[in-house]
Amino acid sequence: MNVEVTPLPGIGVRQDFSIRSGRRIGVISYRDGKFELILSKQDDPDATVASIPLAPEEAGTLAGLLGAPQLVTQLAKQHRDITGITTRQLPVTAFALRTLGDTALRTLTGASIVAVVRAGNAHSSPGPEFVFEHGDLAVVVGTGDGLDAAADILTGG
Repeated sequence: MNVEVTPLPGIGVRQDFSIRSGRRIGVISYRDGKFELILSKQDDPDATVASIPLAPEEAGTLAGLLGAPQLVTQLAKQHRDITGITTRQLPVTAFALRTLGDTALRTLTGASIVAVVRAGNAHSSPGPEFVFEHGDLAVVVGTGDGLDAAADILTGG
């Protein structure tokens, strides 16, 4: 599927694509970390018929509903024969605009971030230089205790 990316100077970025009906559906990612889900009119792909503002947490939840379950299911299948290892999706609320390396997650918890889901797209095997954005969901693999500790770190709680 072809996703069109349109910079919106001073505002953010619009990312959208055509759906079967011919309409375009997309997301505007604002510079302040907020998001807007948009749907074009049937006869005019440049005109918006519906617009739903989303807070970063809401965008992360929507991304998880749309994209992360398939990734987590695949990882769970791969790890089903390894006793004590599980996979969990965790919102990254405490490290927006900071790097994965800043979390020191693996050192502190023994758990590993194997992917980050952003706006429905999975970024697999992110390195320590990967910069988190508002609304990101981390797919983390580890022990139950490690995942609990990772959740505390990533959410600041």
